[in-house]
Amino acid sequence: MSDSLYNSQGIVNQIDWQQYIYLVRNEALKLAVRLPTTIELDDLLQVGYIGLLETIKRYDASQGYSFTTFAIPRIKGAMLDELRSRDWLPRQTRKKIKDVTNAINELEKKLGVPPNDHQIAAHLQLSVTEYHKVLLDSNYSQIFSYDEIQKKLGDNFDTVIESDTDNNPFSSIISDEIYNIIIQQINKLPEKEKMVLALYYQEELNLKEIGNVMNISESRVSQLHSQAIKRIQSKINL
Repeated sequence: MSDSLYNSQGIVNQIDWQQYIYLVRNEALKLAVRLPTTIELDDLLQVGYIGLLETIKRYDASQGYSFTTFAIPRIKGAMLDELRSRDWLPRQTRKKIKDVTNAINELEKKLGVPPNDHQIAAHLQLSVTEYHKVLLDSNYSQIFSYDEIQKKLGDNFDTVIESDTDNNPFSSIISDEIYNIIIQQINKLPEKEKMVLALYYQEELNLKEIGNVMNISESRVSQLHSQAIKRIQSKINL
């Protein structure tokens, strides 16, 4: 039996929330594999359930979107908001993240091409090993940066990696300038970094699976992922 919840227009939504619990679990598991072990899966699930109920209230079938399409980004957004509120990244790590982003931006302006690991490390006056450690340390934060990009582009972000065709029903609220910058920067990524993003966010493979596909270590996948986000983030204020 479905529960009756009123949407923002005061219309009763007859949606069985239990039927969509799997959406909450799916999104929680996807986030959990990218987070420190100190973040409990149950915490994400509880926030996700609340997000699901709020989504049912907001859903308006007359807009032409399926409930699943409407619900997933909002459930995920509720979980991300909870993670942001905890502010669990150390201040020093945040500074390192900002330093890497600034270094990439400065070097690309100077060189005219995306800088490689050695060039970025030298600019930061770090060894390549030390630079890779910074990438690994900061990688957990990248879900926030990347998902902010996804949030700006709406529900059909995955198409951006393959094409600049705009078939996004929410495109009217997105700045053309921001949209174009993101597309350009994704397309300019070195092939390995672009492949990591595609496998991670489109194919939904985990780091170990991506490493097997690309024949590289899991830690190297994590480094490439972090570096790709830094390149995109250096071109847009998220």
